[in-house]
Amino acid sequence: MNTLFDNLILNTDSYKASHYRQYPQGTQFMSYYIESRGGDYDQLVFFGLQLFLKQYLLKPITAEMIDEAESILVPHGLPFNRADWEYILKTYDGFLPIAIEAMPEGKITQPGQVMAQIVNTDSRCFWLPGYLETMLLRAAWYGTTVATRSRTCKQLIAKYLHETADDMSGLDFKLHDFGARGVSSQESAAISGLAHLVNFKGTDTLAAIIAAQRYYHAEMPAFSIPAAEHSTITSWGRENEDQAYENMLKQFLAPGKLVAVVSDSYNLWQTLESWGTRFKSEIQNSGGTLVVRPDSGNPVEVVLKTLQMLEQYFGCSVNRKGYKVLPPCIRVIQGDGVSLSSIAEILETTKKQGYSADNLAFGMGAELLQKVNRDTLKFAMKASSVQINGVWQDVFKDPITDPGKQSKRGRLALIRNAQDQLATVSIDQLGSHRNLLQPVFRNGKLLVDDTFEMIRERAAV
Repeated sequence: MNTLFDNLILNTDSYKASHYRQYPQGTQFMSYYIESRGGDYDQLVFFGLQLFLKQYLLKPITAEMIDEAESILVPHGLPFNRADWEYILKTYDGFLPIAIEAMPEGKITQPGQVMAQIVNTDSRCFWLPGYLETMLLRAAWYGTTVATRSRTCKQLIAKYLHETADDMSGLDFKLHDFGARGVSSQESAAISGLAHLVNFKGTDTLAAIIAAQRYYHAEMPAFSIPAAEHSTITSWGRENEDQAYENMLKQFLAPGKLVAVVSDSYNLWQTLESWGTRFKSEIQNSGGTLVVRPDSGNPVEVVLKTLQMLEQYFGCSVNRKGYKVLPPCIRVIQGDGVSLSSIAEILETTKKQGYSADNLAFGMGAELLQKVNRDTLKFAMKASSVQINGVWQDVFKDPITDPGKQSKRGRLALIRNAQDQLATVSIDQLGSHRNLLQPVFRNGKLLVDDTFEMIRERAAV
């Protein structure tokens, strides 16, 4: 058994093991909710829960897991609730007696709205929803935060395409995921890489492809192209750099095909001259597209100068909106120093110089998949209601030192109000409104099984 990943009982914080002794006598049910309390973005894309449910909660706990958990937690200094875990094993065949309802994945929401709600279904296991906080909150915040950042980038790029391009046909491939090597694990790459693919169709993170197929019924959700890295150019030696480029064109440039070539190994400006002189006719006559990748220096300055030099050698046409577009055989991808702010600066600078956003694509790495945390969107999972001796009571926190951490009260629902805006209300106030929180899991059974295309449609820009 692989303790870190296979034993659900150990997928928590240590102190949670003591909580079953801390609730009021007569506690029967505990209801928790998950929300973003604020952060960097005002439109959020809820994503990742289905992946978590399939990976972790559709597998039962076993007697071996119980033994292992006790052997670790007790020497670690915690009490162990063996009796209740054995009760779950015997009564529910090891599946957790909890119910989860959530908003549809891919739906756009705002900070301050409930995204998911969790309650136990067996009164003996009142302690279980809180025990699961660590894994459930992790399942919600990471995918949602990356999908939100990626979608915000898409909105920005779409704005510049709308202003400077004849159509939006290339939007889905304008931000490519370069981030697999910059995340903490293969699982992180799968979750975050897939969250990006909610919005785009370009990636080099293979783990995301596997996750899309395994957890969301995708066939082939994203694509890549042959591309050089510095080692495949510099291994030829500086004196043979042009031979390295000639090999890339020979191997990969063909009708209808794209190849990306990093061009700054030694002297970017000299390489651009080579593309525009020595290799110009080969590129023009190939029927394919060479994607030039400048990869160092100030991104704004380098991208602009790259476009200007390629225009000098290959020329530009002017589209219907009056902006310059390189011929289809040549394009540019910037993959260094790319962030939301640098994308905005690059697109604004090139627009002012008369270039369409059609000429450009971007590759983003750790800035997309790794440089986020739970506080980026101020995620929290809090108890909001408890049933004691048959009576439901509100539960909340309201710290005088930080009003922003005030939590919600009662059993919750998510609705669209009279102004067609999302609103979190008490279940008692639901009335004729439709609750947007859907049952997605109950006692080991998955109740909603969305396809990836459904999620993309909900999140569409």
